[in-house]
Amino acid sequence: MEFTFKKIENIGSNLLVVFINNKKNLPSFFEKNSNKILSAIHCFNEFEFKFQQMILCTVDIDHHYTRRVLFCGLSEIERFNNVDIQKFGGDISDKLNDLKVVEADIYIDNTELNARQESFILNLCEGIKLKNYSFNKYFINKKERNKLYLERVNIHCNLDWLEEKFLDRSKIIEATHFVRDLVSEPGNILNPESFLPICKDMMKIGVKVKIIDKRDLQRLGMNAILAVGQGSDSGTYVVTMEWCGDKSCKDKENLIAFVGKGVTFDTGGINLKPSGPSISTMKYDMGGAAVVTGLIQSLARRKAKVNAIGVIGLAENMISGGAQRPGDVIKSMSGQTIEVDNTDAEGRLLLADIMWYVQENYKIKLMIDLATLTGAIVHALGHHYAGLFSNNDTLAKQLHEAGEHVGEGVWRLPLEEYYDNLIDSKIADVKNTGRGGAGSITAAQFLHRFVKQGCSWAHIDIAGVNWLDDGGKLSPRGATGYGVRLLNEFISKNYENTSPLST
Repeated sequence: MEFTFKKIENIGSNLLVVFINNKKNLPSFFEKNSNKILSAIHCFNEFEFKFQQMILCTVDIDHHYTRRVLFCGLSEIERFNNVDIQKFGGDISDKLNDLKVVEADIYIDNTELNARQESFILNLCEGIKLKNYSFNKYFINKKERNKLYLERVNIHCNLDWLEEKFLDRSKIIEATHFVRDLVSEPGNILNPESFLPICKDMMKIGVKVKIIDKRDLQRLGMNAILAVGQGSDSGTYVVTMEWCGDKSCKDKENLIAFVGKGVTFDTGGINLKPSGPSISTMKYDMGGAAVVTGLIQSLARRKAKVNAIGVIGLAENMISGGAQRPGDVIKSMSGQTIEVDNTDAEGRLLLADIMWYVQENYKIKLMIDLATLTGAIVHALGHHYAGLFSNNDTLAKQLHEAGEHVGEGVWRLPLEEYYDNLIDSKIADVKNTGRGGAGSITAAQFLHRFVKQGCSWAHIDIAGVNWLDDGGKLSPRGATGYGVRLLNEFISKNYENTSPLST
């Protein structure tokens, strides 16, 4: 969808969106029509000018031409933060689509916004664009029923220069939609092979892409990720996507690594998942890889002044005569041996090898991995927060603050020796499951064993926030695209044109 930013000069011919507070103050441009407008509003007794409240009226406001006007309450706006305003934008987007509006004119010149007007406009537009998304690719007979109508929004304000400022946000939102598209694709369409050209396509925007196939994975000793995919007819791959936007750094110094789990379908292997939703939704077990790919795309498109590398592992966890077995022992790239206690704890095997690979081959001081890693995180935190684990308090704080700012929250859980002892194996260095509960913590503790000393690391378990069956204020039902906005905020506030922290 398109946004234009215009000075307030005339009343548009499309549906109008106008904000009004409990003092019944209209934007200054509408003052000459205030009696007509307020008279129309008084017909609706239930409208109390509350923030996020909306009513639709037909008003004669311009030379006897009637206009449809969506009035939106602004009462007590000072109590609400940026995320609240974005959610209001999401509500407006839904309303406009329900009304089958193709183009809308939004007027914002409210005195009660004062110095906050710029922030209000940018966050409102962000919410509208975030919510205006639908994955309707495979509808044939139901295409019209699931259609989105809203294509263009004209923002009438006296800050028309905001169009340029919204451009970077728009690119981040488009990357979020891109992630939603990837996560929504069924497993018969998006598999390790079909994911590769999507990554390669980013070479057009200046990203350096490298694909490591099975032969090279074997040569590198990346047996843990190979074990995950050995039961599938699809291949197993590692893809690196490198964005060097800080030209002042030489020899790829200060490179931040983002690592993503890309299991394009997860049956659970021989430890087969139960039938029903728990297995039918496992097309989205590649959510971490999707977020990392979308993040690198957004950094390149907005030309972020940071050096970052995205590394994703792509595999299918399938069942066949060649699949790994419970009780198998494999030797990872790090040299540590792993007892496979449960074949459905496969994501941590994949991550162990690619985390080690990126630390071995790049000058990494900071590494963040994202994965739909455990169902246990949903039991712990539900669908409101992602689980956060880190060996660095400053890094954890930065991620928490970034999440609060954009509404993609993280909640930190512990890492300590007690939990580490739960993953000790009797026949290998480590086993891929713990004992005695704390499933998300022991999974993170497993990953921690593959982090080198001196590397600041965070693990974000996105299993509960990657997909919402009922949708949310800023995303429809299904894939959320969680993570792209969080990490862009984290990078822009802390690491563009600066050096990554060290442990």
